[in-house]
Amino acid sequence: MNWIAFNYLTTAIFLLLLPACVADDQLVPGKPLSIGSTVVSNGGAFALGFFSPTNSTSSNLYLGIWYNDISPLTLVWVANRGTPVKDGGHGSSSSAPSLTLSNSSGLVLADGDGRVLWTTDITIIAANSPAVAVLMNTGNLVVRSPNGATLWQSFDHPTDTYLPGMKIGINYRTRAGERLLSWNDGPGDPSPGSFSFGGDPDTFLQLFIWNQSRPYWRSPVWTGNPIPSQLMVNGTTVIYLSVVDADDEIYLSFGISDRAPRTRYVLTNSGKLQVLSWDGGDGASEWSKLGELPKYECEHYGYCGPYGYCYYSEVAPTCECLDGFEPRSKEEWSNGRFSRGCRRTEELPCGGDGGDAVFLEMQGMQLPDKFVRVRNKTFHECAAECAGDCSCTAYAYANLGGSGSARKDATRCLVWLGELIDTQKVGPDWVPWGIVGGETLYLKAAGFTVRAIFPS
Repeated sequence: MNWIAFNYLTTAIFLLLLPACVADDQLVPGKPLSIGSTVVSNGGAFALGFFSPTNSTSSNLYLGIWYNDISPLTLVWVANRGTPVKDGGHGSSSSAPSLTLSNSSGLVLADGDGRVLWTTDITIIAANSPAVAVLMNTGNLVVRSPNGATLWQSFDHPTDTYLPGMKIGINYRTRAGERLLSWNDGPGDPSPGSFSFGGDPDTFLQLFIWNQSRPYWRSPVWTGNPIPSQLMVNGTTVIYLSVVDADDEIYLSFGISDRAPRTRYVLTNSGKLQVLSWDGGDGASEWSKLGELPKYECEHYGYCGPYGYCYYSEVAPTCECLDGFEPRSKEEWSNGRFSRGCRRTEELPCGGDGGDAVFLEMQGMQLPDKFVRVRNKTFHECAAECAGDCSCTAYAYANLGGSGSARKDATRCLVWLGELIDTQKVGPDWVPWGIVGGETLYLKAAGFTVRAIFPS
């Protein structure tokens, strides 16, 4: 046996298998990232490289970002979700993938045959110095022009994970925005799944989880009030949630307190939005679940049907009818089937100028969906808007105060012109998400005595 050749061969195999680390946190033209190498953020929190999913039956490779100092591997972003490198990069059609920073088009992920699997698809204007791609210690991969301007960033193209410093929102002009998109099959398949989470492009005032195109869960409607920070994880973590209403967009962002453990939101392949915190103390290190939505069946979108609402009883959340309504089918209701909802016990009269209209104040509610915003109205004008319209079933009002720019309407008059769907009584499980107290829904009623809905 030629022992010299054998030693060279074994050394080469060892070097290929060893996860090398690129010297810094940057990629520049002419310096590709290949299998076995990683780019590590300045600070060591995150790494960029190639990986094969755990629990996967295939050897497909993906380009992703993960926590550099946490085991097991915890991904926060994946580039080529729908176009993996087949057979681990060793097949005849897809081999030796690499990530390069082009002088003209940004980041390009290609296999050994030159087939482009993913690209940032941006235009870089030629300059004396090249562009650079930097992995920030926040987990954000940023492509910068020679003058330091951000040309592209992974935070604008999230996968299933929401990190501190990211935003989930909607552009007022284009109605486009950032959305989380679940993995397809847990930790084994990062291809796009069925569930997504993002801002409502129709109203700009609420967030949804969708199952494909169908609403699966809905947040409370934004009131314009600051969202309170919540102390969590035995007093070690404060999560700061905020809604920012800028000139061209509205978005939700979050941060965490200094010296808090790693914290992230994840949209699971079963449609749960979870908030997780890394417990790296004594004993087994793991991700602790601080909360998830939806938690109960009746929190699913429209679960209680028209004019029904999810009520948090002392035993377990269940469906109730709004005051003045009764189940459409008492038999189905008693058997736990609520989708047909409720109907009025007394029909609303219609006529006149609406001056005789009666409204029940339902406090502590998550407002129904399918509302219409009527702009530039005072509270009394909002009430009159609903009272004088025979098709109006309810209204709600909030003053957004100084939350928006000077050119925007600072009032929020909402009216409902039909069935009330997806209504809830705000419960204690909403507190970790910065939602406390709920709102008052003014429900148009027939001529019976107004009474207290929720006794103290």
